[in-house]
Amino acid sequence: MVGPQQLSERAATSYLLSSGLPAILSDVLASARRSPRRFASALRLAWATRRLGIRGAAKQAAYFVEAARLAEELRRRGVTHLHNHFSDACCTVAMLASELSGVPFSFTLHGPGIFFEAHEWKLGTKIDRAAFCATISSFARAQASLFCSAAGWRRVRIVHCGVTIPELEPHSVRTPGPTRLLFVGRLDQVKGVTVLFDAIAGLLAAGLELELTLIGDGPQRAELEKRSAELGIDDSVHFTGYQGQYEVQEQLQRCDVFVLPSFAEGVPVSLMEAMAQAKPVIATNVGGVTELITDGVNGRVVIPGNVAELRDAILEMLTDEHLRERLGTAGRTRVAADFASDVEARRLVTLFRAVADGTLGNESADEWAERPQPWDEPENGETERAAATEAPPARQV
Repeated sequence: MVGPQQLSERAATSYLLSSGLPAILSDVLASARRSPRRFASALRLAWATRRLGIRGAAKQAAYFVEAARLAEELRRRGVTHLHNHFSDACCTVAMLASELSGVPFSFTLHGPGIFFEAHEWKLGTKIDRAAFCATISSFARAQASLFCSAAGWRRVRIVHCGVTIPELEPHSVRTPGPTRLLFVGRLDQVKGVTVLFDAIAGLLAAGLELELTLIGDGPQRAELEKRSAELGIDDSVHFTGYQGQYEVQEQLQRCDVFVLPSFAEGVPVSLMEAMAQAKPVIATNVGGVTELITDGVNGRVVIPGNVAELRDAILEMLTDEHLRERLGTAGRTRVAADFASDVEARRLVTLFRAVADGTLGNESADEWAERPQPWDEPENGETERAAATEAPPARQV
């Protein structure tokens, strides 16, 4: 946990398995007594959706216990809807807790990793049983549709991950020195950092002045540190490790170009954050990235794993300050228009209300109004929905 934001979120989080074994077992027994029929139905569902092998069955038993704990917690708090992020183990817990409690559940499908294990994690069953499934991109929605029924597909909706659109710092004269590249992400093979190192090695050998800062940590860090030394670029590559949100924003403000050379992605929030700061970005044509970036319009998109393409895109950015400014400005406009966190939050609330009203699923996903319904907040604190025909409040960029 780094920084006050993470610490405050941890303090506000309830941990299901932190109260000791007697309390957990008490909740399992209470759930069985409350509704033997639901308990038996949830046991059958747990058995049907277990992963293969003895290890899979043992883990499913643990998920069932956790689900019983969660079901009782929902009852104690008077919760009427359960929403879950990600689609693997925690979604199994949410699905079983819903079956035990009768509280409807929904989940957000991020990808792309889950699509490699969709059958193992019974993704289709989860979509079919959920009140709705929110996907972060059209790409994820299309992938989800491969595994669920036609009825389930009608309840798959797109809700982007979102970022806060910050006020830009007053424009200041850039201090002389090497062009500053920034990468933010997990140091893992999937992020393609070795390709970035090869591209940078070529640029430095050609006499260009640049430096790369990597924010993040992960299983590939030692290998990457060794690789940068082997390439002779370690004086120009800086590993900072994991950083808090404040430090990340500070580095975004300082950098000239943001680079994310991944082999697989959903729609990366790190790209959105860089674009929100009006920084030019270079990414790869994977997952839902092109739903965020149009090559040459609000950023650069290159073929994943292609060192020459990545090197040329970086070179273009390094040598053309006007291009950097144009792409950065267009990128900020794009994120503000379709990936702002307040708009996406309203979109999710619209879905929650549709579940409560019983109006979700009466239309296809294409017929569903993608723009969220706005609402007014009266002085008495009760939230009222505005007319569906009203437009969301305008946002100033």
